[in-house]
Amino acid sequence: MKQVSLISVIGGGLMGHGIALTLARAGHQVRVTDPSDEARLSLTTRVAESLRLLEVDVNKIEAVLNNIVVCETIKEAVTNAEIVFEAGPEKLEVKQQIFSDLEDYAPKNSILASNTSVIPITKIMQNLNGKHRALGTHWWNPAHLIPLVEVIKTQWTEGKYAQAMFDLLAASGKTPVLVEKDVAGFIGNRLQHALWREAISLVENGICDAEAVDTVVKSSFGRRLAVLGPLENADLVGTDLTLDIHQNVLFDLESRGGTSPYLQNMVKRGELGMKSGKGFHVWTDEAASETRNRVSKHLQKLEGILKNS
Repeated sequence: MKQVSLISVIGGGLMGHGIALTLARAGHQVRVTDPSDEARLSLTTRVAESLRLLEVDVNKIEAVLNNIVVCETIKEAVTNAEIVFEAGPEKLEVKQQIFSDLEDYAPKNSILASNTSVIPITKIMQNLNGKHRALGTHWWNPAHLIPLVEVIKTQWTEGKYAQAMFDLLAASGKTPVLVEKDVAGFIGNRLQHALWREAISLVENGICDAEAVDTVVKSSFGRRLAVLGPLENADLVGTDLTLDIHQNVLFDLESRGGTSPYLQNMVKRGELGMKSGKGFHVWTDEAASETRNRVSKHLQKLEGILKNS
């Protein structure tokens, strides 16, 4: 597709900074705004630091920063914008207000996209007059390192706008997928939390401890998931074998419709994971920091491999 001349990002926090970085690095002109003075003032510093961690050349960092303009207001940020990404807080009312403002200030033919992982896009866009050009883009955290972006259509989204978004993201180095129906959790989180539900159930029912669950995933099928999706794997072993396995195991998997009482009680006890020092595992500050750094370095290493391949 043609190079988009101007993209706006509403929200300069964790996700907004990664979205802006990605698009500016791809050569697009990006305007960013945020109601927080701190977020606006620190945005370019945070972008530069993220690029330094990726060992990007200093001259290339400068070129990326030159593609980003920080604005004080939504009106200033979206004037003449062809595409607008909303990356505000995960609060329905806040997002609805942002899109109400966008309809007032953004061009009538610009694509309006909401970044969210939990709120249905249909609810966010239901009050718009121009629902046909509105859609969801679920960027995964950290936005500049995880390739996937889910492009979610609502019942009102016209196909040409979803395709234009798909093409923009692909041309910007992302790996987009189209979600044809707006369902809770889209694709990725539905798959991820189906696994998490069974993982919690295994611990809840005394089959194994949390360490065993995590070790099994990391030391077996987790190693091939990055290069072999579950349905590719089903084809690899044969759909007949897949059916046989399902006939012998699916009946015994966790299938409750609600949340786990085990998980509910953990939260009630204040066992909130790393931030409280205890969840499924016990966390010291050092252990939590080491785990975060391990994940960050792993993602950065993958980014380097992909860029050089």
